[in-house]
Amino acid sequence: MKKILFVASEAVPFIKTGGLADVVGALPKCFDKNLFDVRVIIPKYMCMKEEFKNQLQYVTHFYMDIGYRREYVGIMQMEYDGIKFYFIDNEYYFAGYQPYGDIRFDIEKFAFFSKAALSILPVIDFRPDVIHCHDWQTGLVPVYLKDRFQEGAFYQGIKTIMTIHNLKFQGTWDIKTIRELTGLPAYYFTPDKLEAFKDGNLLKGGLVYADAITTVSNTYAEEIKTEFYGEKLDGLLRARAHDLRGIVNGIDYDEYNHETDRMIAKNYNAKTFRKEKIKNKTALQSELGLNQICEYLNISTSRFSSIFKESTGMTFLEALSNIRMEKARQLLCQTTLKNYEIAEKVGFSDPHYFSIAFKKATGMTPKEYARENGR
Repeated sequence: MKKILFVASEAVPFIKTGGLADVVGALPKCFDKNLFDVRVIIPKYMCMKEEFKNQLQYVTHFYMDIGYRREYVGIMQMEYDGIKFYFIDNEYYFAGYQPYGDIRFDIEKFAFFSKAALSILPVIDFRPDVIHCHDWQTGLVPVYLKDRFQEGAFYQGIKTIMTIHNLKFQGTWDIKTIRELTGLPAYYFTPDKLEAFKDGNLLKGGLVYADAITTVSNTYAEEIKTEFYGEKLDGLLRARAHDLRGIVNGIDYDEYNHETDRMIAKNYNAKTFRKEKIKNKTALQSELGLNQICEYLNISTSRFSSIFKESTGMTFLEALSNIRMEKARQLLCQTTLKNYEIAEKVGFSDPHYFSIAFKKATGMTPKEYARENGR
């Protein structure tokens, strides 16, 4: 039986900010359990839902050297949908109301997480044949594995795969700081390894040292080898083209099932979709107030949408987004509300998505905007 380990910064249903969590949460349970023993390691975030934190079972703990520090590594576990999940516990790194924040601290956090993920393997008595790493947050796993861990017999022969979900985010900071935080020697900070344009780059480290590289589609695999889409790593990706494969993301049919999905207004199936599916569109229009506007103007929603875009140069949804961002700007300047509180007030259930939308609209994160405007 082959053993596969997923190492990632998030996974549904425990913590999610984007599509990465969907893949890490759904893909492991799709392996044939007669042929593969698949397990997952993610951080134990304080912002996880209480219902999951209360189900975690303590395994053990130890202390680990990393850089100039000696850090606590707690191990928790639970089984979900037939897959064993391990959670690395350290309240200093994984406290807070969202998984990601200040990039410098995130680099320290995920350097710790990457080394801890490798360090716990003998403790939990699980030696994977393949470690599947996801995005820059786990880019140091292949690096640490090749650096020190493979000196031990337990780790010899373990292969790694690095999957790129979003090439834009790479985990970059100055080399001096990254060397201090990771404990890696100067040997690794050259242009053919972790150095990229005079900075340290964690994702690049993973792409250099992983045995294979995958991304979310064949099209994206080709695009990221070009200068336009390659985010300054296109040269490396062309050099490793024979190890780069595109694998189309699937979906979890248990989660995204139109017949049972609780997130849509009206369920439907192959027999009823012509009659019922349209009701979801109508419900969304009603939620946005579009029906009332069109009724007042005595025009159809499609006609209103067309006129609105012709008149303003933007869609109705884009205009609503602008209104939300303007309200967010006012709250950032005029109140002392926390980021997640402002996100809720302007209609975002996830503070991370709010931060992304705000930066897209203003060019700054909410924190940068507040600082710029004297808060």
